[in-house]
Amino acid sequence: MSDFVDRKYRAVTAFQRRMNPVLRRLPLQTVLETTGRVSGLPRQTPVGGRRVGNSFWLVSEYGERSQYVRNIQANPRVQVRILGRWHTGTAHLLPDDDPRARLKQLPRMNGMAVRALGAQLLTVRVDLDG
Repeated sequence: MSDFVDRKYRAVTAFQRRMNPVLRRLPLQTVLETTGRVSGLPRQTPVGGRRVGNSFWLVSEYGERSQYVRNIQANPRVQVRILGRWHTGTAHLLPDDDPRARLKQLPRMNGMAVRALGAQLLTVRVDLDG
């Protein structure tokens, strides 16, 4: 990973560590809950994405370097809070999907932020139960 990308990653994650506790408390903020791969505790991450039928789509800014992606690799069972309601499901990492094209199908503001801040984009699909 280039030095620029590494510095960008550190800056973005430092900012997110401060903002995420605030954002996940907002009632209409979409939140992805994974199980911590080391602690086994629930980990909530504010995300942007879109529900399409029985799937929820999002794009990770830093791919497999993102903590929630690492948690998904260890345990793909997740919950997603969409419009204030929790849904259980199974997350799938889609390295063969074109994340830039996928961002065009997701909310515009989120897509702009992910493109601006991200470096190793990775598409994630959550198949929602029932």
